[in-house]
Amino acid sequence: MTAAIIFAITIVLPNLFLMGLGFFMQRRGEASQAFIDQASSFVFNYCLPCLLFFSVVDSEVDYAKQMILIVAGILVTFILFIGAEIYASYFIRKPADQGVFVQGIFRSNMAIIGLATVANAYGEQGLSIGAVYMGVVTILFNILAVITLSRVSKSAADTWLSRSIMIIKKLFTNPLIIALVAAFAYKALPLPPITGVIHKTGDLLAAVALPLALICAGASIDLKSMLHPSGLSMQASIGRIVIAPFVAIAVGLSFGLSGVHMGVLFLMVASPTAAASYVMAKAMGGNDILAANILAFTTVVGMFGMAIGAAILRVLGWI
Repeated sequence: MTAAIIFAITIVLPNLFLMGLGFFMQRRGEASQAFIDQASSFVFNYCLPCLLFFSVVDSEVDYAKQMILIVAGILVTFILFIGAEIYASYFIRKPADQGVFVQGIFRSNMAIIGLATVANAYGEQGLSIGAVYMGVVTILFNILAVITLSRVSKSAADTWLSRSIMIIKKLFTNPLIIALVAAFAYKALPLPPITGVIHKTGDLLAAVALPLALICAGASIDLKSMLHPSGLSMQASIGRIVIAPFVAIAVGLSFGLSGVHMGVLFLMVASPTAAASYVMAKAMGGNDILAANILAFTTVVGMFGMAIGAAILRVLGWI
């Protein structure tokens, strides 16, 4: 039991410390909104793509087991999405709230907190597996987000066709997806290993990605929103922090996952609500205040949920 607790603390505490540093810097006026925006853009467009690309290129992943993990992740996402949609249709009246609620439950922060926690838990092997998982499930996240947020239209020009074009553009111009596709193509072709200056430069950029992303996440925390959540945001937060991990465990066990693959599934699904959910809700006319409340509360509280869940799964020998 002691070993399981130490394992859980080890994988979560570094992330909390870095987020705490970001929050501390923001309170001291050392991390302005301009800094957060520019640093987040730098991480998303350059550092994370390098991290994902070299993680896949350098890995020796068992893709047969990886496919089982990806299918399990897709099933978990659909279960959470459909379940949240049914709940929203019965218990939430305002269309502007429904899509935000649903997105807050099914869409987790895989690219930053999920990957960082997996890397702390399993090192390079986990990072490679998590990168491939994230690449596929991210595509599904974006499609489902557009579907659920489309209840609210900001203008007459906002139609299903325009939304479809938007989602296609987002997928084909997403730096993370481009990096993963490039990595798979490189591994499939008979090309020599990447070494020397190129690899070293990529490693340096990759090393910046997760620490800087976590600092930006911490600097973006709205303490007021976190401490004064609404009833609806609490319901969504319970769905993300409590229900989503249980669904992941049930699906993972039914697929026969164990060890690192079960660990990756749990940590990716149990991650807090994705930061992109707020941006997308605001852009598509959803209740952005509700989205901010869900994001703030799950970002902090969800980390403790991940630690508790990881400790229990470790004791049971499932991860």
